[in-house]
Amino acid sequence: MSKPNFAERNAATFKIGTIVVLVLLLLIPVQMITGLIHERNQMQAQASEEISANWGQAQQIAGPVLSIPYNFFYYDKDKRVVQDTRYMHFLPEKLEITADMKPEIRKRGIYEIPVYQSGVQLKGHFRFPDPSSLKIDPNQIRWDEASISTGIPDMRGISDKMVLTFEGQQIDFEPGLEQQDLFESGVRARVLLNTVEPGDLNFSYTIQLRGSSKLEFIPLGKETQVALKSSWADPKFSGAFLPAFREVNAAGFEAKWKVFNLNRNFPQQWTGTQYNFQDAAFGVDLLIPVDNYQKTTRTVKYAIMLIGLSFLVFFFLEILNDMRIHPIQYVFVGLALCLFYTLLLSISEQASFNIAYGLAGGATILLVSLYAKAILKSNRLSLMLFSLMFILYSYIFVIIQLQDLALLFGSIGLFIVLALVMYLSRKIDWYAVRYGKQLEE
Repeated sequence: MSKPNFAERNAATFKIGTIVVLVLLLLIPVQMITGLIHERNQMQAQASEEISANWGQAQQIAGPVLSIPYNFFYYDKDKRVVQDTRYMHFLPEKLEITADMKPEIRKRGIYEIPVYQSGVQLKGHFRFPDPSSLKIDPNQIRWDEASISTGIPDMRGISDKMVLTFEGQQIDFEPGLEQQDLFESGVRARVLLNTVEPGDLNFSYTIQLRGSSKLEFIPLGKETQVALKSSWADPKFSGAFLPAFREVNAAGFEAKWKVFNLNRNFPQQWTGTQYNFQDAAFGVDLLIPVDNYQKTTRTVKYAIMLIGLSFLVFFFLEILNDMRIHPIQYVFVGLALCLFYTLLLSISEQASFNIAYGLAGGATILLVSLYAKAILKSNRLSLMLFSLMFILYSYIFVIIQLQDLALLFGSIGLFIVLALVMYLSRKIDWYAVRYGKQLEE
């Protein structure tokens, strides 16, 4: 027999190089699928925004704040005395908030978003304002123009009239704020402090509020207590403070917070616009139990491993069984593996991710196995391929479910695969591989 030439002696190396190039080329459609997932996710976000725009955005309740105007005098650039109106702001000594969220699911096409109706009761008391520490002339304070305001970001969510009970008086809230020192939008009620006796000023009112996805509170009391309950079974408690007590089960959740003025970064009284409340906000997000787009994106991240290991299986079947598989046939197999992700994405929009993964994975494994049977001409080898791909897809599914341990188990899995490859290839004479056949000495 003639001595093999350079190409014949390096046939395996050329084949491996071809497979590597094919894997890299198949990452192009994988990236296109990633873009498709992002596009569908954006469409879901757009649908959520449209529903929220009609129903009510995520809501944040900030209040109440007692504001009192006073006359402020200063010199302008021409040294003339100018009178301006400024405000003193006072926060409650004690604030108790009780909220009952009634959630429901709204749909726009195939997309879902949680919305809610909530009855929020606020009660507590202010200490009668003492402006002495603010160094304001008592004669310039306009006690008869004081008001109590509450910040509400989306006023469209208010579903009933609001009435303030203040020291036995019933006062209707009005839309809008007299000043922008505190909130961008909200409601106010005028109170006549010159008609009440100094001491604790008791208040209470209820807000019937619609919103979407999230409800937050800002702890404006010297002592703020919040009690929130809902029938939503998948809450996410977020913000600056976690609840001191929470109970979550299939019937819903109940949570309670207790926050003191020492826990936040603003005082009980001030003037002007010196402080930002947003850093102290806390509350709950209503989560959709499964985010199919997030899980599908995580699955796509394992595409190179899935395609590479599948090609590796075909390559070893080719080498160990003295047969040839054309690069075009590798391409068909690779395209089938890529179509798995589009199947997964489209089915997961109609069913749960687990069901979608099972259907898409099962269809892909069956397709590749039947194709392998046709090109390998062996039931035994196609059954072996079916089993190996089933193990591979199952393993990736387990990694996706683990989340926090995904890196650990992924690394262990790749180590085991490398060990198996090294074991199976330990006796192969790579220089003797000639177009899928072993050379005779």
